[in-house]
Amino acid sequence: MFVETHAHLNLNQFDVDRDEVVQCAQENGIEKIINIGIDIPTSNESIRLAETYESVYAAVGMHPNDAVKAPLDYLKQVTTMLKHPKVVAIGEIGLDYYWDYTPADIQKRVLREQLELAIMADLPVIIHTRNAWPDILEILESDFANKLRGVFHCFSGDAEHAQRVLDLGYHISFTGVLTFKNSRAIDIAATIPAERLMLETDCPFMAPVPHRGKRCEPAYIPIIAETLAHARKINIEELAAQTTANARNLFHI
Repeated sequence: MFVETHAHLNLNQFDVDRDEVVQCAQENGIEKIINIGIDIPTSNESIRLAETYESVYAAVGMHPNDAVKAPLDYLKQVTTMLKHPKVVAIGEIGLDYYWDYTPADIQKRVLREQLELAIMADLPVIIHTRNAWPDILEILESDFANKLRGVFHCFSGDAEHAQRVLDLGYHISFTGVLTFKNSRAIDIAATIPAERLMLETDCPFMAPVPHRGKRCEPAYIPIIAETLAHARKINIEELAAQTTANARNLFHI
């Protein structure tokens, strides 16, 4: 059995067959799915999906690319969402300098506000980082060290970044990128301590080979797991048991 730790089933790519996608995931051994919000509307939609499907849980928060659109009362709205019994994390939050959607100072402010909220709520955070490693690590290492737990999702850093993330106590999660030819991520994923490793699809994005270029979905987690188990020289059952235990423990599901 597996836990899909990062999905976006609320997106319109799943509008025509969302029920079937959730059912297919279950048939492929995906026992739990964490659906991720990126702003207030999608966070509310994640909660609705969690109420609709027994296997689905929700994470809520403001994505860095959407931070500039955060309502003035967004923290109040997110705080209210955290009272829902199926909300298990704040995320995805972080910094993203790849896209020029939100000025860096606004991204940092909104990130810090949500990190403080996570401390008060005693919930894990789901960290998104793209082209922003120096700043994200500086914030977490200087102001929030030993105060938070969480996961760096869709890990895209190098070995040094991975070690600093591990030193902070975070988990690291990998997507179908592991299956891509000449993937740098597979070498890093092979070395992550077993108790800090998790799996995700980030669907509908980054479908693993042989589905690359098509819509991704939670049912593809075993494909990612098979590639990672081979790289770590263990059987897929062992990887499934460990990553599932890690997700259950982090998100208390």
